[in-house]
Amino acid sequence: MPRTQVGIIGAGPSGLILARMLAQQGIESVILEARSREYCEQRARAGVLEHDAADLLEDIGVGERMRREGLVHRGIFLRFGGRDHRIDMAELTGGRTITVYGQHEVIKDLIAAAILDGQPLSFDVDDVSVHDIETTAPIVRYRENGEIKTLECDVVAGCDGFHGVCRPSIPDAAIRSLSRVYPFAWLGILSASAPASDELVYGRHDRGFALQSMRSPEITRLYLQVPPDDTLENWSDDRIWSELNTRLSVDGDWSLNQGPILQRGITPMRSFVADPMRFGRLFLVGDAAHIVPPTGAKGMNLAIADVRVLSSALGAFYSRNDARALDAYSATCLRRIWKVQRFSAWMTRLLHRSGDDPFSAELQLAELDYVTSSRAASTSLAENYVGLPFDPAGALVS
Repeated sequence: MPRTQVGIIGAGPSGLILARMLAQQGIESVILEARSREYCEQRARAGVLEHDAADLLEDIGVGERMRREGLVHRGIFLRFGGRDHRIDMAELTGGRTITVYGQHEVIKDLIAAAILDGQPLSFDVDDVSVHDIETTAPIVRYRENGEIKTLECDVVAGCDGFHGVCRPSIPDAAIRSLSRVYPFAWLGILSASAPASDELVYGRHDRGFALQSMRSPEITRLYLQVPPDDTLENWSDDRIWSELNTRLSVDGDWSLNQGPILQRGITPMRSFVADPMRFGRLFLVGDAAHIVPPTGAKGMNLAIADVRVLSSALGAFYSRNDARALDAYSATCLRRIWKVQRFSAWMTRLLHRSGDDPFSAELQLAELDYVTSSRAASTSLAENYVGLPFDPAGALVS
């Protein structure tokens, strides 16, 4: 049967980056993806890259277009009480920044590079399943062009997302699933209009949270907090723009630039962590192992962090027959994951309306006032937002 060293299930950012980092170490891999290439490249998702994540894309040779077209931000705005409060992230963190660059754009760059380099990559595969993951020769079965195929590996990397097949392949008794569901969702739109601010604006309002982000100097991404059971039918274009302008209102002459709504959707919010992230020779990566609420802009960055750890560990395994880093993979990743979960949950709690309790609302305003008036508190937010640093082996720096 066909054989490779690492079988990678999923052609999202984590799977594609992992394959590229392995190839740079002389480690063979095969990527299998259930969706079409067109779906992977066009599925629009937010994209805020931490400082080190942007550097990593450049280091592995896929950062040229990101550096040319991505938007580098040195700060963010917290807007509440009719006023803007800027968090100067670069000044507070020694020059570290974020880069706004859509996740689907990252995937386009990675797929183009993979094809150019001859990376084995199959789209539109069906009936993927993993077997013998407790042995040293796990196999992946799948259907491609109507033909049943089997791939033998040393290691399987489950990069197939929250709804993929890899995590359910682990026996229930061998894994804990820890989760939290939030009592609200995000209504997101993509507008053909220039952003009204050149940096992200996080708005706290008595009517609920709102966010102004962007895709480019001509395309704005905007979000509204809505009930988790809300539907798009309840939101006409006029109602969306009216609510956005209300929640993002600020003293003085400021308003959103309105344009045609190109896309819209409602996304529920949840937190999830699988512990451990390894069973036998199966390693969970990215959304297959964890989900964070989008408030802290950490989803893709956390997946890239997992890849850094796994790539380094596999490099040691194949070059020196040293499995210690592989054995520590789950513990190493989870240490960072729980710090990011803490930050994402804190940002969510800081900005979203939860019920009609006036006492809680006043505490929320006091917290925002403290964060924006204390250098220490602002620094904490900035450090987490631009990304916690790594040591050269990929582990979290204390």
